[in-house]
Amino acid sequence: MVSHNSRHTGTVHHTGEVSADAVIGNGVRIWNHSQVRAGAAVGDHSSLGKNVYVDAGVSIGARCKIQNNVSIYHGVTIEDGVFVGPHVCFTNDRLPRAINPDGSLKGTEDWELETTVVRYGASIGAHSVLLSGLIVGRFALVAAGSVVTRDVPDHALVVGSPARVVAYVCACGVRLSDTVAAQSYICLHCRENQGV
Repeated sequence: MVSHNSRHTGTVHHTGEVSADAVIGNGVRIWNHSQVRAGAAVGDHSSLGKNVYVDAGVSIGARCKIQNNVSIYHGVTIEDGVFVGPHVCFTNDRLPRAINPDGSLKGTEDWELETTVVRYGASIGAHSVLLSGLIVGRFALVAAGSVVTRDVPDHALVVGSPARVVAYVCACGVRLSDTVAAQSYICLHCRENQGV
């Protein structure tokens, strides 16, 4: 089923499950077995790969690529132009428990939602895990397999578990090497191509 948004001109695979209360933009592609829950929004020309889970209230911007088997839980906002690699998991609770101390099953009132924001143009590598309550900066690059436990600055390249800044990258993704380039966030390759 597809959103009641009458201007939707995208494609939803017949095994996809899209709530009628989700907002799906033009040109969106939703592949096999993906689920988009009520109140979620997916911007124009974004793509959700096979088996992607988009929880209630999640916001995904325009021109995003969300690869196979990604889990995006309530409280996550992904801005325009973001790449999310296969098997990435966004969390929303730093103190997860199935039960309260008295043994009763936890309900929605028994935990505090933490929000995560992935800024414009950032990339999250395959198999990364992002703890809740973080900001991943503009054009930042999270290396594959990283566990992100704190904010990631704009254009930073973070690696490892826990992820740490090892360098800075241009908007094109090329690693910056000199101080001038690092301050401007434009690599020599881009300067040559743009005639700078």
